[in-house]
Amino acid sequence: MLVLAIDTALNACAACVLDTDEGRLVAHESLPMKRGHAEALMPLIARVMDATGIAFTSLDRIAATTGPGSFTGLRVGLSAARGIALAANKPAVGVTTLMAYAAPVVGENREAPVISAIDARHDHVYFQAVGGDGSTLIPPQVAPIEEALAASRFGAPHLVGNAARLLADRWPAHAPPPIAVDPQAAPDIAWVAWLAAAVDPDAAPPRPTYLRAPDAKPAGDLPHKTSRPAASS
Repeated sequence: MLVLAIDTALNACAACVLDTDEGRLVAHESLPMKRGHAEALMPLIARVMDATGIAFTSLDRIAATTGPGSFTGLRVGLSAARGIALAANKPAVGVTTLMAYAAPVVGENREAPVISAIDARHDHVYFQAVGGDGSTLIPPQVAPIEEALAASRFGAPHLVGNAARLLADRWPAHAPPPIAVDPQAAPDIAWVAWLAAAVDPDAAPPRPTYLRAPDAKPAGDLPHKTSRPAASS
């Protein structure tokens, strides 16, 4: 299977093409950035695809991170994935940012729990906790940091995500300390691709995972969102 994976959810603009049959990335590129994903993404995808020598129509699946993450960044990546999938007549799938952070550690078959955490600002984090086998201990949610620290009850964890250090710095003194802290600014694009190759397209739609309503949205957005509508001029 050939998978084009895209990530613009956090502080990177990244894409790769994974060949699961050969077990390798054919090409990949990741640029650190907090803003400017909209301008950088399509040229980056073009460079990655040019490096592979593979046509878009030869891909089997297109994937993008669904969040949590930047409201604008998510829309850029997901729009690109859906557009490419539509043009190439291929399925598009979504992978959560929290699971993409956890996947490399789960893939090592460790017994320790894995806590993925993303800074949600205002002393809150988006987080989830999974067992070393990938089983869900705490489902994805947004919570105050103090509430997230209750995950210490599962034992000494591997902390991953851009808020991993926030949790580590406030880890309860009475709890076993984290065995590792990996505060990556963004998930590894290769693991986004591997997760995308494994999911059922019907169960992993390329839709934003906000966990809480975004601060703002453009007028005419999907009606089930609960964020404040844009002001009219």
